[in-house]
Amino acid sequence: MPIIHQKNRILYLSIAAALITMGLKFAAYWITGSVGLLSDALESIVNLATALVAFVALMIAVRPADATHPYGHEKIEYFSSGVEGALILVAAVGIIYSAIQRLLNPMPLAELDTGLLLGLVAAATNFIVAQLLLSASRHHDSITIEADAKHLLTDVWTTIGVLAALLVVKFTNWTIIDPLIAFAVGGNIIFSGIDLLRRSFRGLMDFRLPAEEIAAIEDVLGMYVGRQRVYHNLRTRKSGSQRFIEFHLLVPGDTSVREAHALCERIETEIRRRLSHTIVTIHTEPADELASYQDAEMSLPYGK
Repeated sequence: MPIIHQKNRILYLSIAAALITMGLKFAAYWITGSVGLLSDALESIVNLATALVAFVALMIAVRPADATHPYGHEKIEYFSSGVEGALILVAAVGIIYSAIQRLLNPMPLAELDTGLLLGLVAAATNFIVAQLLLSASRHHDSITIEADAKHLLTDVWTTIGVLAALLVVKFTNWTIIDPLIAFAVGGNIIFSGIDLLRRSFRGLMDFRLPAEEIAAIEDVLGMYVGRQRVYHNLRTRKSGSQRFIEFHLLVPGDTSVREAHALCERIETEIRRRLSHTIVTIHTEPADELASYQDAEMSLPYGK
């Protein structure tokens, strides 16, 4: 089955879950009048919007490289996760506004048992779908699916917090807890939205690969370099699930083209074995030529 079908199939599930949980949460709000449940329902609208954005982004991301996009289209995933982060922040503002209004105009809550049951079903639905999305994100190495999954998990903990607060209200009649938990929900998802925006920005700015992946690359290079072979100007980046790695490999000047090519093939194969979805570009240079070292200062230590 093509990757586009596999990815979209899991997002169909995400969209369906968003519609179901949104209906459950709004029903719980209408029955109980709880602003905490309203805040949870508003976040479900964002769930639906982000699932739709992710769906469109993945349709574009899997398009092959072409004349105008020689590196492919996968960087669209960072735009997608950035939109999700922005939508999460918008939802947080709406939630906090609703909480302020309820603090200024307190209202008694009703039918809490029914509202709690509906909220529990919604939380269980989101938890199951989030686990499926996380598994799919690891399989496809997709930040878009991962962002959708983590957003759903945030929604699960939000719902649990709201339901716990409503249980306290049920047994104590302290209705002020309802808007206070809405404030907590809004604050929590602000952090989630900011984290998504940060990761999207790093991806769009071609931030280097994670330290553990750099270590894997350097470990491979350590197998093939030595006194007669050195490398410099190692640069890495990631676009969606696709990794790009490039460096200069210095070999003895009397190395034939065939030998240099065979060496590069071995290095590339080993790197790709350790890191999936990877394109490796190696520029070979003669180690006994001074010009080969002129751009060595471009090799900055990772982590600095």
